[in-house]
Amino acid sequence: MDPLETRELRYFVAVAEELHFSRAAERLGIAQPPLSRAIQQLERRLGVTLLERDRRGVTLTSAGQLLLGEARAILDAAAAAARRTRRAASGTKRLILATKAGANHELLRKLLDAHAAEPDATEIEVLLCGMGDQARMLRDGRADVALMQRPFDALAGLDTEDLLTEQQVAILPAGHPLAARTSLTMADLAAVPDLPVARWPRHDGSYEPGPGPEIHDQAQLAQLIALGRTVAVLCASSRSWLWDAHTAVPLADAPHVTTVLAWPPHSRSRDVAGLVRTAARL
Repeated sequence: MDPLETRELRYFVAVAEELHFSRAAERLGIAQPPLSRAIQQLERRLGVTLLERDRRGVTLTSAGQLLLGEARAILDAAAAAARRTRRAASGTKRLILATKAGANHELLRKLLDAHAAEPDATEIEVLLCGMGDQARMLRDGRADVALMQRPFDALAGLDTEDLLTEQQVAILPAGHPLAARTSLTMADLAAVPDLPVARWPRHDGSYEPGPGPEIHDQAQLAQLIALGRTVAVLCASSRSWLWDAHTAVPLADAPHVTTVLAWPPHSRSRDVAGLVRTAARL
């Protein structure tokens, strides 16, 4: 069998994610008939059915679900190779570190300062990203390393070095009755219907069902808390960006969160290895 082409994998991923040929064709910028033919040709070459098509729409078969995961990994690897090759050719030697906006900036500052003090330290470019974006940036080459959090971020398939484990706190409007407490539980938060817990995006970008607002960035979250529209459950280090209109109260029964430095397991970069050694010493 001929090797799979990145073009046909890109076509398949678009259809598998949209579950609709017309939307996938629009996303790819091509007409629908050649897209349908390309998927049919891919199925014939593999000798399997990847998509079930009927009047209700398109669904993935078990073989299609497996190929979707594999195809995403292949496309990310190809994109990473292209990006890193261009960076190498540019002659600019630097590491790109991805971290979500609002993460523990004191920890990041210590890491950057410690690395900069090393002999022949490589320049580090900090790339601020949205929630849950770090893993994809590592896999497609937009970042070399990332600060991520266990158990919230998708760490499967990445190498990691633990940096800091901390308690979680509830970030409340300063004038709310719960803000006067010295400690809370998750049940305490659930018992207050006028202050629903903010909802964060999952690894696939979707949100858990619930009454709380869907959060897209830190600025939106801070504003909604100050307005008394939501409460957030965050790491204790989030106290560093609180407004006067916010109060942080420790949560007695919330799981602890560990901030880690993560990088792709196939990395052979000496610069990445040097930063990891610095992180381990911290």
